[in-house]
Amino acid sequence: MTHRELSRRDFLKAGIGASLGAATGTLTLGLAGWPSIAEKAVVSVVKIKKDKIGIAVEEAIDLLGGIKTVAKGKERIMLKPNLVAESLDSTTKREVIKTLSQLMKASGKEVLIGEGSAAAGGFNAKQGEVYRTKNEAILNGMQQYVFDQLGYTEMAQSMHIPLINLHSGEMVEVSVPGAFSFDKITLHRSLTDIDLLCSVPMMKTHVLAGVTLGMKNLIGLYPGSIYGSVRAGVHDKAAKAGSHGVAFEIVDMVRANKLGLVVVDGSTAMEGNGPTEGSLVKMGVIVAGTNPLATDMVAARIMGFKTNEIPTFTYAQRAGMKPSSFDEIEVRGERISNVGRMFKKPAVVSWESISPVWGVKEMQ
Repeated sequence: MTHRELSRRDFLKAGIGASLGAATGTLTLGLAGWPSIAEKAVVSVVKIKKDKIGIAVEEAIDLLGGIKTVAKGKERIMLKPNLVAESLDSTTKREVIKTLSQLMKASGKEVLIGEGSAAAGGFNAKQGEVYRTKNEAILNGMQQYVFDQLGYTEMAQSMHIPLINLHSGEMVEVSVPGAFSFDKITLHRSLTDIDLLCSVPMMKTHVLAGVTLGMKNLIGLYPGSIYGSVRAGVHDKAAKAGSHGVAFEIVDMVRANKLGLVVVDGSTAMEGNGPTEGSLVKMGVIVAGTNPLATDMVAARIMGFKTNEIPTFTYAQRAGMKPSSFDEIEVRGERISNVGRMFKKPAVVSWESISPVWGVKEMQ
């Protein structure tokens, strides 16, 4: 193996380095006596046993050093699930978000849940057609409907957690130095007020991006009231700038935010023509890490994709994000070979090829 994979038993035997490093000042994350590992991005991979998703999420965070380590110095945290539409088959399971919320609240953190969904039936999706719209009344109704249908409204209320509609409200402009296509991005004010953004995607393939994981999930941060629903306007501009797949608009948005934790919901995944039309696969895995690119690279490898197959990864590395190769990642928990499978790959298309027929009509 060109990278080191550690089982949970090995990890615990050797002596966890997160707390040790805090005490000695020699290690940030890693194993005592192995300083070279501290330089690697750490990603945990945990099997879900007996469908106990919450326990697997807790174990994945523990393998990173625990919630106090991954959220050290961060007091206000937003969890961003992938709620692309109102279907349970293509969205992040509530139990993953609930467990993360419980862990963070128990450690004294303020938690928010935010999303800007792409579409929903009866709103900007009607009679088989998906529309782009900046109409706040439509967007607000759509977002509330998605939250309600997926059980997020009830969950958030029971846990006393604010549920943020990222499509509308107070907005601020954020600069992105060295951007690929968006040197300034307008964001919901809440995203600039938090200390940490945690992306919690469902593990899926994607016909535009190859895969949709932690970084791709941030497309949902482009507010519809500014850029339009289904982000058609975003993709139009990025395509003109030469975006490969939808890499430019993803990497620019990642750099505009405080993304410092990714937890991939691989309980049930989607292969083929995702993010909504693929086939479901029971994977039974949680993947987590504080380095967004490394976490996505590991999740994609579990899905059978090579790093260079995903344009987002290539352009993230060109933007200076690390790791630059898989050798710079330390995988803790399960071996990738024990949990991976070759996903049926999507029929990848360019935005230019579908923009004339999908999301082209505008709803006022």
